[in-house]
Amino acid sequence: MSDIIRLLPDSVANQIAAGEVIQRPGSAVKELLENGIDAGGDNIELIIKDAGKTLIQIIDNGCGMSPTDARMSFERHATSKIKTADDLFRIRTLGFRGEALASVAAIAQVELKTKRHEDALGTHIIIEGSTLKSQQPCACSAGTSLMIKNLFFNVPARRNFLKSDPAELRHIIDEFQRVALVNPDVAFSFYNNGKVLFQLPKSGLKQRIANIIGSGSYEKLIAVSQETNVVKVTGFIGKPESARKTKGEQYFFANNRYIRHPYLNHAVEEAFHDLIPDGYFPTYFLYLDVDPAQIDINIHPTKTEVNFQDHQTIYAILRSAVRAAIGKFSLSSTLDFDAEQSFNFNFPKDKPIVAPGITVNPDFNPFVKNPQPELRLPAGGAGKNSSNSGWERLYEGMQHQETEYQQDNQTILIGADFGSNERADRGFMQFQNRYIVTKVKSGLMIIDQQAAHERILFERFLDRIDQKKGMAQQQLFPQTVKLSASDTELVNELIGEISLLGFIIEPFGHNTFIINGTPADLSENNIQELLENVLENYKKNQLGLKLDRKSNLARSMAKNLAVRAGKTLMTEEMQSLVDDLFACKVPGLSPSGKPITAVISAEDIEKRFL
Repeated sequence: MSDIIRLLPDSVANQIAAGEVIQRPGSAVKELLENGIDAGGDNIELIIKDAGKTLIQIIDNGCGMSPTDARMSFERHATSKIKTADDLFRIRTLGFRGEALASVAAIAQVELKTKRHEDALGTHIIIEGSTLKSQQPCACSAGTSLMIKNLFFNVPARRNFLKSDPAELRHIIDEFQRVALVNPDVAFSFYNNGKVLFQLPKSGLKQRIANIIGSGSYEKLIAVSQETNVVKVTGFIGKPESARKTKGEQYFFANNRYIRHPYLNHAVEEAFHDLIPDGYFPTYFLYLDVDPAQIDINIHPTKTEVNFQDHQTIYAILRSAVRAAIGKFSLSSTLDFDAEQSFNFNFPKDKPIVAPGITVNPDFNPFVKNPQPELRLPAGGAGKNSSNSGWERLYEGMQHQETEYQQDNQTILIGADFGSNERADRGFMQFQNRYIVTKVKSGLMIIDQQAAHERILFERFLDRIDQKKGMAQQQLFPQTVKLSASDTELVNELIGEISLLGFIIEPFGHNTFIINGTPADLSENNIQELLENVLENYKKNQLGLKLDRKSNLARSMAKNLAVRAGKTLMTEEMQSLVDDLFACKVPGLSPSGKPITAVISAEDIEKRFL
């Protein structure tokens, strides 16, 4: 039997490596931006078309490469960053494996133009699928221009698994922002299909953060600074009152490299404990400077997952640094020593000054506790004891109303009278401001009010999208909503469905939208927060659930607009909620699949007393 184990061709090996390093267009953008920064460029342009599927171009004014280096840069594991294994534990640069260009060249058509500042001519290289097509001298600017065309052109299975253009564009924006946030001394430009998405000049870190997430955030940032012999912590956190229901603006960087670290994220959230409401998340941009020998960044191909040798100490230092920054902000905002401490009397003009007086109730009796207020009827109405007064007729009309519903081919009688309980005069009562309790033929039915309302709204919103019957109410004063760049692209992707829900929304340039109308039954006044929360839920559902766009959006809207547990409901509101619930197609389950109702039979109740 002949030997069966053999070495793979370089082109195949590079395609396998590309599957680890270049997972999507955003991965290629990250690697090439980092190469431009490692080359010393302080002015970098990113140009993409069709969310990077057709073109990704990076132009930097860095050191450039010689003809030999230009050709060697496409060989696997060719790098200028490390020479020995020990260098892996002293890494300060971004790229170091030497896999990026080789991986990209294996799955795309690549065109490179590069020139050193001291050279008269540069080098022009064309490579397709790891095959060198040409290399020749050329006239070009100092630095490097790299064009990646038709990514995954020779791996159609990988290309077919890419998401829609807006989804892939959001990944590219995320990678671009992470690189820009650690390099405020580098000017960045980002163009998508000929449109400017970002124009970031050189600036300080605080201004760079504000330029990326919105100029209005500048005053909401608090500086963090703590230096120890283990770690140096710097950066900015958002003020507690600026906490949001989204996790989008949470960034950790270790030695100027973006990282994900749930353990350290918990440290920051612990520092904000009791300062922000439940369900809200703090904003932070925190930079950790650690001895490279104490950190392992080579555990994952994308280099976003790291290990710290002394992670428990770093946890404690980080929490302390954030807590100290919050404390300094609270103190400085309370005591302003630069303000003039003299009293300021502002007398009203053109109005007489009236001396304060004391009003005495001569009928007050201190020996009568909790006097009952007298019920005053409108003029011409019946007397206090009249049997046909308006409130008594209303009360009588509310008594003994029962409704039949069909569920699981069974008739359920809901709304039978509980008795004299004033909160149950129509057969409904609220328990812990979370559950609606009503009597049914077999016992007691308990309804989760939030889950029930989510089901009602979900089917209502889904029906509007399917029937294209969005009902909108015109805003007297249109509202302006400013979103992050990635959320802007998501709104542009969903704008058709959002309009069918009843929003009259128009792009207004640079991540801004004008809201001219809202759904007719929308009582939410903070449209900015509503949209941000809906988009955050939408993105979470994309990660964990296989939902189509319509169902995802309807579910996200329902979750954010449903009545919350803890809200007190009037009897009429409980009746309306139950009526609408049992008119739904699936009244027993919430959109997330949790049960809405539970029945405690009379037999179960009787067993409790045996």
